[in-house]
Amino acid sequence: MSFKTSWKKMMLLLAATMALAIGVAACGSGDDDSSDSGSETGDTAAQVQDATLVLDFIPGAVHAGIYEAVEKGYYEDNGINLKIIEPTSTADTLKLIDAGKADFGIADGIDLATQISEGRQAQGIMAIAQRPPGGLITLEEEGITDPKQLEGQTVGVTGVPSDNAILDTIMADAGGSSDEVNVVTIGFNGVQSLESGKVKAFTGFIPADGVQVEADGYKTKSFPLDENGGPSYPGLVVFSTESKIGEDPDLMQGFVDATIKGYQDALSDPAAAIDALISQTQGIDRKLATESFDAWVPLFGPADTFGQFNTKNLESLSTFMVDNGLSDEEISPDRYATSEFTQPKE
Repeated sequence: MSFKTSWKKMMLLLAATMALAIGVAACGSGDDDSSDSGSETGDTAAQVQDATLVLDFIPGAVHAGIYEAVEKGYYEDNGINLKIIEPTSTADTLKLIDAGKADFGIADGIDLATQISEGRQAQGIMAIAQRPPGGLITLEEEGITDPKQLEGQTVGVTGVPSDNAILDTIMADAGGSSDEVNVVTIGFNGVQSLESGKVKAFTGFIPADGVQVEADGYKTKSFPLDENGGPSYPGLVVFSTESKIGEDPDLMQGFVDATIKGYQDALSDPAAAIDALISQTQGIDRKLATESFDAWVPLFGPADTFGQFNTKNLESLSTFMVDNGLSDEEISPDRYATSEFTQPKE
């Protein structure tokens, strides 16, 4: 190889090296110059945290505020990349949270209390419904205007122990006895069983199951638990575990703030929230979802206090649990739920 050729190669290599160095320096100086915008974007991306929410059941109108918050980016604004999981059963939600395989879950207020009474770490962080949605549902055409009339009739329950407590309470309040009722376990087929005449009534969620029966063309007569001898308590609760709450309070606060904002928007504009729900899920009928959401609204409570826990209601739930053999001892409101994340910001 000649000296001339070698020299040319050396010069080309030197030029390439200098160009690379200049390019790297330019990238560095560009980051410094745009620190007011570019670096913030990078920091935000680095701070986004993955989190999982397990629903209590398949997506429905009661979850509209959550999907509204997702669509409007409220979780992302709080540094949360939220993944929503549909459970195969209510028990799955409770198990996943207890095992630490998900960050948040939604459960019926009684189911959450049962977890606590069994010694698990579950603890509520916000209430979605301030009142219980459960009760007895029957058809208007059956002419049952008083639960006592169900004595001698067949009533369906899901098989969850709290269903029997609901039936016992409503019957006793009417001066009757569930011992005089033919109780059958029908799982979550209450709507079909009622419409087919297999049962005269069933325990179910009135804003969901009751609305479905109405949508199917049957007029219903319902007996809500808290209007028929039972307590008012948070019907649906978002919960996590005591350890998770203690380890990551910022995640808890960010989730609660975003969720409350989503529900406040939903209460202000239900149609938009139903749109958000339908756009992110499958198989939801708009008319049914709208009617169901309207039925849930009285249970949500005022928009400005959405998510908060009522101490007296939690005490009433605890008493109800003990009286009906669902818990061996009282559950203090502070153990049942923390109010840390739902307190108004000063």
